[in-house]
Amino acid sequence: MKTARALLTGTLVWIFGVTAFTALYELPLMENRYAQANIGLALLVPPLVWFASQIYYRKVKSTHGLKLGLLMLLASATLDALFTVPLLIIPFGGSYTSFFGSLDFWLIAFEFLLVSLIYWYIKVRPEQQQSI
Repeated sequence: MKTARALLTGTLVWIFGVTAFTALYELPLMENRYAQANIGLALLVPPLVWFASQIYYRKVKSTHGLKLGLLMLLASATLDALFTVPLLIIPFGGSYTSFFGSLDFWLIAFEFLLVSLIYWYIKVRPEQQQSI
């Protein structure tokens, strides 16, 4: 397992995710812009995690998809704690508790795990079974 590689791919997902969330928040499409940005992020996370998994598994084939998903989620959640919450949530009246305790956060976290696991079952595991 290449832990640094998994954390790097999680960081890439976080960068694109925060950028997309911020951009979607600024679009005047819905009255509730926070919900609008979260819906957009929930739709964007699966392809981002799929692409990050694809990048990770180019060189490493032995890591289980759930472990990869957990490491990518760890990187993303750590960056959320260090940057997203203090810079984008707290100034607008939120808190660490409101961010990490929200259902939105946990649904997106579940997407991280599920998509990386599905990628592993579809793309990586069949290759491992053929080489046996």
